[in-house]
Parts: sequence; structure tokens; C-alpha cells
Amino acid sequence: MRRIVTAVLSTITILVLLFSYHTSTDSATVAGSPFVQQPATAGSAQPKSSNNGGSSTSGTSPAVYTGDVASTRWGPVQVQITVQGGKITQSRAVQYPQNNNRDAMINNYALPILDQEVVQQQSAAIDTISGATVTTDGYLQSLQSAIDQAHL
Repeated sequence: MRRIVTAVLSTITILVLLFSYHTSTDSATVAGSPFVQQPATAGSAQPKSSNNGGSSTSGTSPAVYTGDVASTRWGPVQVQITVQGGKITQSRAVQYPQNNNRDAMINNYALPILDQEVVQQQSAAIDTISGATVTTDGYLQSLQSAIDQAHL
């Protein structure tokens, strides 16, 4: 009888401790993430106004194209590209999963690589980032939408 009481009390204690444990998926801890979701209009092409009296080197002003939002298992992903002279001069994710510390860690690593690869390859034909497969797939889907809008 004494063993049964000890076992029941131990089980109850373990369950109370287990249910009172707070995991690191608290979204309040992600607020300090260096990446911030930027507002963007899905599917719209917006020329940047860089007309400050000077002329650009290629003779055309840069245009910004925002791809459609790609829904992924971990959240929406949206990419924006800047095109000048028929070439992609910049690519960046304006919307991406950032619900917890793991999302922030993965995206802090993967997004700069994806942005750089797009400018180097000038297309959506880039490699998937290991460990960020879902985000990469959404990034490429939105990127292709932006490239299609730019007629590249």
C-alpha cells in the first residue's frame, strides 16, 4: 500500500511539473529578431522613385516587383525583387515564418543566402538551403511570381 501511494504521488508531481513547463515557442521572445516583416502589396509592380536629379548607369530607373504570397506549412513567404536594366539587382523576403525562435534562427541563416543566390543566378533556379526546405520552397514560388511580373 505504501508503494502505491508513493508511485501515485510521484506520478502526480511529474505531471504537474511537465504541464507547468513553458516551452521556447513563446512568440514574445521573437520580437527582438533582427528580421521584421515588411508590408508589401501582393502581385503589384511598383517603380521606385529614385529620380533625385541624377541619372542611372543603365538609363532606366529600378522597378520593384513583389511576388505572390506562398503559403507554407510554417507560414507565408513573400519575395520582392528590384530590377534595373533587365537584371535582378536585389532580392529580399518581405514576409516569412517567424513564429518562434527556431523559425528566426533558420531564416536568419537561410534568407541572406537565398537573396544573394537570386542576384547571382538571375533566376529562380537556385539550390534549396538544407534545414530550410519549406521556407526555400515558398521563397522560390513567390520569387518565380515576381520574375514573371517583371517579364524576365
